[in-house]
Amino acid sequence: MDILKKMSWRFKLGTFLVLLSIILYIIHFLIFREPETELFYIGIDLAFLPLEILLVVLVIETAIGEREKSAMLEKLNMVIGAFFSEVGTDLLSRITLFDPETTKIRNALIINDNWTSEDYNNARKQIENYDYTLTISGDDVASLEFLKSNKEFLVQNRNFLLTLLENPNLLEHETFTDLLWAVFHLTEEFENRSDLMKLSKSDYKHLAGDTQRVYALLIYEWLQYMEHLMNNYPYLFSLAIRTNPFDPEARVEFKD
Repeated sequence: MDILKKMSWRFKLGTFLVLLSIILYIIHFLIFREPETELFYIGIDLAFLPLEILLVVLVIETAIGEREKSAMLEKLNMVIGAFFSEVGTDLLSRITLFDPETTKIRNALIINDNWTSEDYNNARKQIENYDYTLTISGDDVASLEFLKSNKEFLVQNRNFLLTLLENPNLLEHETFTDLLWAVFHLTEEFENRSDLMKLSKSDYKHLAGDTQRVYALLIYEWLQYMEHLMNNYPYLFSLAIRTNPFDPEARVEFKD
């Protein structure tokens, strides 16, 4: 009994099907008493067995695999959507305020209902060649308030970010995984500094570099996410347009 419990369900199913096949052939033989005919049909079945295996492995297995992958990616897009709803869009809005050159890419990122795949590709090309330089230092009140506010915001959402990192489906989305790790790293950098008002210039420069890394990855993933919403969820896409962090005229409320 212990041996049976240790056997996998696949092995048990395979054994059952083999035994069932033998029993059916024996019954067939007892009824018709034609061993030559039995052997003839067994030979035909064996001859077609490689083709049947080919059909199962290459066609059916591939179809099932593609369906499972599609379902997994859909779940992953839900995770990405949760990230932007809780952290991503707000964080992007905060960082763009300290990008002195944001006007260079703003027009390329003001998305509307008429965008096509070509528009998204053009936007991606622009952000790939963009210089992500942020004016963050300890010399002005605005930068210090930015650092303090971002620290509070990210530390507050630390558990949420950890929950996302625990999702095994992230292995299928390398760029989003890189973004999460970058955001989580920035969170740890903030969390391990008790007083952001009294740091060295090198320290402020280091935090600016970590923020720039997040900024670059965040814009790319945000653009991917917007295209996904446009193609699959028009009602979510409508809200995302009205909360576009690059559009200074974006408003959640509809205008008459």
